[in-house]
Amino acid sequence: MRRFGNLPEPGRHYIPRVGVYAIITKGREILLTEQSDPSFTTEIQLPGGGIDAGEQRLPALHREAFEETGWKIAPIKHFATYKRYTYMPEYDLYAMKIAHIYLCQAVRRLGPPSEPHHKEMWAPLESAADMLGPAGDAHYVRRFIRLGFSG
Repeated sequence: MRRFGNLPEPGRHYIPRVGVYAIITKGREILLTEQSDPSFTTEIQLPGGGIDAGEQRLPALHREAFEETGWKIAPIKHFATYKRYTYMPEYDLYAMKIAHIYLCQAVRRLGPPSEPHHKEMWAPLESAADMLGPAGDAHYVRRFIRLGFSG
């Protein structure tokens, strides 16, 4: 599995955190989320997050996309998986995040994001990768474009 970002610190224990993330398109735009919790750095990301205990990937993907963007989505297929080692201050833990990325289409907006400090944002497909904080997210959006996919 490809790794992005920092190497794990020697001797540090990392908790595996499996998550699902979405490349959500509508025409030539991609739906992103801006996370702007005042106690952390603002970051633009692919919508998604951790899979809850007992939850399967696709239900988690629908839940996370709705919570972070307010949109109903239609998953098309699994696209990529990568890992990154990070500190998660909101949980006060070091994690090996395993990110499963799915290609999805936007179906309809159901309302505003329900997740605090999240804001939906549409970006032109061609410039979205340069806006993303996580390097793995940016890499796979570029790959998506190179392969000629569109919404």
